[in-house]
Amino acid sequence: MDTIADKKDKKSGLGVIRIADEVVSIIAGLAATEIEGVDGMSGGLVGGIAEMLGRKNFSKGVKVEVGEQEAAVDLYLIVKYGVRIPDLALLVQENVKKAVETMTGLHVVEVNIHVQGVGLPPEAQEEKEEVVRVR
Repeated sequence: MDTIADKKDKKSGLGVIRIADEVVSIIAGLAATEIEGVDGMSGGLVGGIAEMLGRKNFSKGVKVEVGEQEAAVDLYLIVKYGVRIPDLALLVQENVKKAVETMTGLHVVEVNIHVQGVGLPPEAQEEKEEVVRVR
């Protein structure tokens, strides 16, 4: 459960708007996976447990630091085999920055990309499955 301390306040003429860190994480994660060439997000142990329990974790592989008016995002990606990583990283950075700024009104000061792995091409995945079945 989010507490008020976990939420960031924005004052408007009518009151206070609070955006939870988890909301920014979900927006960033969805924006990153929209880019062709991103095979998935690397969420570590906690993300894997949540998925085994049947819950889709949209903030998996995303770490955010949200201030009153700014946000910094770290993304932990698995990229598709054969994709040029610097080009992909730039597209992801631009898409995440645009999505977070548009939806939350926060200024995104940085989007850091951490490539954690490379997804196997479909042919290699099929060969791997055949080797496992033979054993």
